[in-house]
Amino acid sequence: MTPSGPPPRSALFRLVLVGVLALALVASLVWIAVLKSHRTGSADDLQSNREAAMATTQQFVLRVNTYGPSLLDSKGQMPAYRSRVKAVITPKFAASFDQSVPVAEQSVKNYGLSRTCAVFSTGVEVIDSDSAQVLVAGSISQTVKNSKGKRVSAGEPAPFRLRVSLDKIDGHWLVDDYAPVTSS
Repeated sequence: MTPSGPPPRSALFRLVLVGVLALALVASLVWIAVLKSHRTGSADDLQSNREAAMATTQQFVLRVNTYGPSLLDSKGQMPAYRSRVKAVITPKFAASFDQSVPVAEQSVKNYGLSRTCAVFSTGVEVIDSDSAQVLVAGSISQTVKNSKGKRVSAGEPAPFRLRVSLDKIDGHWLVDDYAPVTSS
C-alpha cells in the first residue's frame, strides 16, 4: 500500500530545486543569446562604419582629382565639379576648397588641363563614433592641349598617398581635411 498524503519534505525540496535550476538554465541561455546578438551587432556596426568612411574617402579623392575642359561653363568656372566635391566634404572644409578651386579652373581654361584619378586602395587608420582617418593610395594622370590644339600627356601618372580626416555629420561621413603621407 502506498501511503496517501503529502510527499515527504525531501522529495518536495528536490522538485522545487529542479524547477529553479531549469529556470536558471533557460535564463542563462536567453542571456547568452542576447549578449551574442549585441556583440555581433556592434561588430557589424563598426564594419559598416569602416566601409562607409572608406567609400566616402574614395569618392572624395576621385571627385577632387577628376576634372577637365568639359566642366567649364561660359564664365570659365566648373560649377558641376564644385557641387560634386562639396557633396562629400564638411561645410568647414568647403570654405577652403572654394578658395583653391579658381587655380584648377584657370589651369583648365588656360592650358586645357584634364585630370583623371585612379584609387588603388583605402584603409581605415583610426575610427570612432564620429571621426575617422583613412589612408588612400592612387595616381593622377594629366593631359593638356599643345600649341596645335592636340591633347597630349603632361607626364607619367603621379602616385599619391593621403591621410584623409572625416567627421560624421547627421549620420554621414564627410571629408574634413587631407594631407599627403610622406615616408620617413
